[in-house]
Amino acid sequence: MKKIFLLLSLSMIGLLAHAQENKPAASPAAKASATIKGKTVTVEYSQPSVKGREIWGKLVPYGQVWRTGANASTSIEFSADVMVQGKAVPKGKYALFTIPNADQWTIIINKTIAWGAYTYKEADDVIRVNVPVKKSKAFTEQMTIGVSKKGVVSVMWADVQVDFKVK
Repeated sequence: MKKIFLLLSLSMIGLLAHAQENKPAASPAAKASATIKGKTVTVEYSQPSVKGREIWGKLVPYGQVWRTGANASTSIEFSADVMVQGKAVPKGKYALFTIPNADQWTIIINKTIAWGAYTYKEADDVIRVNVPVKKSKAFTEQMTIGVSKKGVVSVMWADVQVDFKVK
């Protein structure tokens, strides 16, 4: 009887584990990339969804460093030296953090890629630039980052869009 109970218990654990594996991620991984005048810009991030929540100033507080997505820090990689909003950034892979506010965001390129923003250190910032916030043309349920061939990186979520330029 103990063997049957043990076998049934192990079977149930296996079924539950299998069910979890097949469940779609709440914030799936995504990637955006474009080549701008021979320089490739690649952004890797996780896409949280609005799910009826109030995002700006609530779920994502104003005035605080945000990992710009979900799960691990968002990364941005440049295949060559670039200019971000007029500031020099050497070739390499970095964390992309932001500080959202109602009228402008601070875009932060940081040396340390980690899980979330828990280990963020301002001393590791490569650059910080401020960019304006605009109301997006369409509501974006799942946070999306785009990189255009014209060198514009766009962060879009809910009713907000923030753009910064890479040359």
